[in-house]
Amino acid sequence: MRLVLRSPYDREIFKLAVPALGALAAEPLYVLVDTAIVGHLGTTQLASLAIAATVLTSAFTIFNFLTYGTTARVSRLHGAGQEEGAKELGAQALWLGLAVGVVLAALTVAFARPVAQLMGADGEILDGAVLYLRIAAAGAPFFMLAAAGQGYLRGMSDLRTPLLILVAAHAVNVVLELLFVYGLGWGLAGSAWGTVIAQAGMGAAFVWVQARASGWEPPRLERIRSLMKIGGEIAVRTTALLASFLVASAVLARVGAASLGAHQIAFQLFIFLALVLDAIAIAGQVMVGRMLGAADPDGARAAAIRMIGWSVVAGTLFALVLLALMDVLPRAFTPDDAVIERAHAVWPLFAALMPAAGAVFALDGILIGAADTRYLMWSMLAASAVYVPLALLALREDWGIQGVWAGLGALFAVRLLTLGVRFAGRRWALTGAPA
Repeated sequence: MRLVLRSPYDREIFKLAVPALGALAAEPLYVLVDTAIVGHLGTTQLASLAIAATVLTSAFTIFNFLTYGTTARVSRLHGAGQEEGAKELGAQALWLGLAVGVVLAALTVAFARPVAQLMGADGEILDGAVLYLRIAAAGAPFFMLAAAGQGYLRGMSDLRTPLLILVAAHAVNVVLELLFVYGLGWGLAGSAWGTVIAQAGMGAAFVWVQARASGWEPPRLERIRSLMKIGGEIAVRTTALLASFLVASAVLARVGAASLGAHQIAFQLFIFLALVLDAIAIAGQVMVGRMLGAADPDGARAAAIRMIGWSVVAGTLFALVLLALMDVLPRAFTPDDAVIERAHAVWPLFAALMPAAGAVFALDGILIGAADTRYLMWSMLAASAVYVPLALLALREDWGIQGVWAGLGALFAVRLLTLGVRFAGRRWALTGAPA
C-alpha cells in the first residue's frame, strides 16, 4: 500500500508538473477570456469567435513542436551533460519559431475569408470571424517565439520562468480585453487587439530571458534541420488531432448557431483541461528525455508508469467536477438558453472523455521525451481515420452535437489502445544524446 501511495519519483514529477500546470493553464486563457467577454456581446459574435478561435487554436497548436520537440532534444542533451549543445539548440529554436510565425501570419491574413467559409461561416458570422482572424494574425510571430523559448527552458528543467512570463502576459490580456471591448466599445476587434498586444510582450520576454542566459548566435541550418525532423512528425500528429476538432466545428456550423456555440464552450474547456492534464506529460518529456540521455531506461520506465497513474487520477477528478458544475459552467460563457440547452446535451460525453484523455496525454509526453515521434504520428493518423467518417455520418444522420462528441470518444479510445501497446514494449526506451 505504501508503494501505491508513495513513489521516489513523485517529488520530481510534482516539482516539474506544478509550474507546468500553471503555464499550461494560462495558455488557453487567451481564448477562454475572449469567449467569456465576447459571449456577452451576443450569439452572433460568439459564433464568429467560435470559427476564428478554432482556426487560430488549431494553427498555433500544430506548431507546438517548437515547444515539445525543443524540450525533448534539449532535455536529452542536458541529461548527457552536453550543456553547450543544449544552449545552441535553444537559440536555433528561436530562429525557427520566428520564421514559422511570420509565414503563419501572412497565410492567416491572406486566407482568412476562405478558411472561415470552409468552416461554415456566412453573413455577419463570416464578417466577424474574418475581422478577428486578420487582427489576431499579428500576434503569430510573438506566440511562436514564446513557444520555442518555453521548449528550451523546460528542457533545462526551468519551468518557473515560463510560468511567471505567462501569468504576467495573461493578466495584461484580461485588462486590455475589458478596456478595449467594454471601455472603448471596440467589440470583437477589441478582443483581438488585446490578445495581440499581450502576445507581443510575452514573446519579447522569452527572447530576452534566453539571450541573457545563453547568449545569441546566427541561424545554423544543421541545427534547425535537427529540430525540423522531430518537429515534422510531431506536427503531423498534432495536425491530425486538430483536424478532427476542425471537422467537428465544421459539422456543427452546418447544424446551427446554438450547437456551434455550445461546442465552442465545451471545446475550449476541453483544451483548457487537456493542457492542465498535459502538465504531467511535460514532466514526462523532461524526466524521460533526461533519464534516457543519461542511459537510465529502467528509471525512465518506472517514472513514466507513475506519471500515467497520476494523469488518470487527475482526469477522473476533472470529470467529477464537470458533472457537478454542468448547470453552472455554460452560463459563465453565454446567457443564450438555446446554447445552454445544447451544452447540457453534450456535457456527460465531454466529462466521460477526461480519464482517457489523462492517460493519452501522459503517454504522449512520455513518447515525445523518448523521441518516439514517428510512432506517435502514425497512431494519431489511425485514430483520425476512425473519427472523421463518424463525424460526417453524424451530420448525414442528424445525430447533432451528441454524435460528434461520441465520435471524439472513439478517437481517444483508439489513441489509448495504440499508445498503450507501444509503451508496454521496450522499443521506445533508446538511450544516449540525440545525433
